[in-house]
Amino acid sequence: MPEIVQRTMVRAPVADVFEVSLDLDVERVAGRRYRVRAVEGAGRTSGRIELGEKVRWRLRVLGVPLTHTSHIVELERPRRFVDRMERGAFAEFRHEHSYEAEGPQMTIMTDRMSWRSPWGLLGRVADLLFVTRTLRQLLADRNSEIVRRFS
Repeated sequence: MPEIVQRTMVRAPVADVFEVSLDLDVERVAGRRYRVRAVEGAGRTSGRIELGEKVRWRLRVLGVPLTHTSHIVELERPRRFVDRMERGAFAEFRHEHSYEAEGPQMTIMTDRMSWRSPWGLLGRVADLLFVTRTLRQLLADRNSEIVRRFS
């Protein structure tokens, strides 16, 4: 399975960064490039998501509208949470968010995203051509918005 690991430094206490990371509105603001927004149909559409909750995301990739439903399956405040795809374009998708204090006013966010595309060889080719790049951009945009909120 392909995997992206990204570390981001944030000038803020770990508990504050963790709470902002759970805020669905961060994703909406950060996801302008792909028109990301939480929509009705699975659960929460705004505010902070919690353990066991779901959110249905709608976005556009290469002009194609996609829907992705995430489920928060693990949450250990303020150290980590994990969301898994319940429905969407992937055969499997998991995103682990980890937070580590690097002093009282600095946090290291580590995102570990892994997925399995459908359609065998065709899916692996899509991963190489655009899926990995798109997921990296979505993650970078999200993390930049989190950093911006503490600037």
